[in-house]
Amino acid sequence: MQSLSPQISVLGEYQVFLGLPLSSNPEVCLHIQSRIWQLANRCRDRDGVLDTVPGMNNLTLRLSDNQDPELWCRWLEAEFHRTASPDIHKGREHIIPVSYGGEAGPDLESLATRHGLNSRDIIRLHTQGNYRVLFIGFLPGFPYLSGLSNTLHTPRLATPRQAVPAGSVGIGGAQTGIYPCTAPGGWHLIGRTHTQLFDATANSPCLLSPGDRVIFVEGGHYA
Repeated sequence: MQSLSPQISVLGEYQVFLGLPLSSNPEVCLHIQSRIWQLANRCRDRDGVLDTVPGMNNLTLRLSDNQDPELWCRWLEAEFHRTASPDIHKGREHIIPVSYGGEAGPDLESLATRHGLNSRDIIRLHTQGNYRVLFIGFLPGFPYLSGLSNTLHTPRLATPRQAVPAGSVGIGGAQTGIYPCTAPGGWHLIGRTHTQLFDATANSPCLLSPGDRVIFVEGGHYA
């Protein structure tokens, strides 16, 4: 695989950002993310790091005010290159039951028409995906999942909804995801799950973590 050179910069006074180019190749994308996960894990236990924020092909560190961000930039670059041949993180496996279509998935039919398919085709393709959590973002517990069939790649809605129900399963661009709470959103909604993705009172508030595997199964009907 082609070697990668990260772009590293200082943000504000005490934040450091590492970014890598986006790739449309799922294998390359997962390879890049696995290096981000490894690097984030190495940073979490180091003195001077207040927070680590792994994102899609990037990592942001928030440092304490006694740290030199320029030194951290050099350290990050050296550490990144030590992850040149990572083992893909296996992660945990989660089975997510989804009620597709109807009130739970109001965009299923229009999405099928858009792609010249029927609703059963959309459900079949969505449940056959080999999904991995790339990162958690947008909302607490919201997973951005790789592995969506190319056939289902769809640009986000031109006009986002003001309130998407908690548990909604949507498609946005080349990814699928699950809304952990009611919130505005512009993804195409194809179903809904009862699975709780975020619990602020739990020791580990987010059900899913970067690197975890997700399997969608049809079920969990809504009235």
